[in-house]
Amino acid sequence: MERRKFLSMALGVVALAAIPASVRAEDFRKSKPTVWTTKNVYKDPKTPAGPTEEGVLAAVKELFGSNEITYSDVKLKAPDVASNGGAVPVDFSTNKDIKTIALLQNVNPEAAVLVLDTNKYSVNKYSIKLKMKMSGTIYIVAQGTDGKLYGAKKTLDVALGGCEG
Repeated sequence: MERRKFLSMALGVVALAAIPASVRAEDFRKSKPTVWTTKNVYKDPKTPAGPTEEGVLAAVKELFGSNEITYSDVKLKAPDVASNGGAVPVDFSTNKDIKTIALLQNVNPEAAVLVLDTNKYSVNKYSIKLKMKMSGTIYIVAQGTDGKLYGAKKTLDVALGGCEG
């Protein structure tokens, strides 16, 4: 019985050693702090125009060096009406070879929500729950290995207080 325990532990250690050493996380708040401090620019929230996308475009420019986005090759799925602004489900994916993908929004004080570096082994399909304080637009921006920016955006209504009214 002791021999079996030893062998199973040895196999576990070998399996852990096989995990690639390139798995790492970069703290973009430290390496690119201006992306996270870019504030969304608001018009009067009571007017039909609501929030603008100036803060989002400024954050994209700080992150990628450009804000010229081709709105194609990225899929974004989110509800048209979110019954709970505290947990808006967002699914996004792309079939392109990408280096970095970012999720941004134009209603909370900071435009950037999530930035991920990817590699050729990444599965570029993501699901996240996003907090939004009011109705607005969600943006996905992916930088391809060709250096171009691809994106998708969706405007949705948030039912304040989570009661769809």
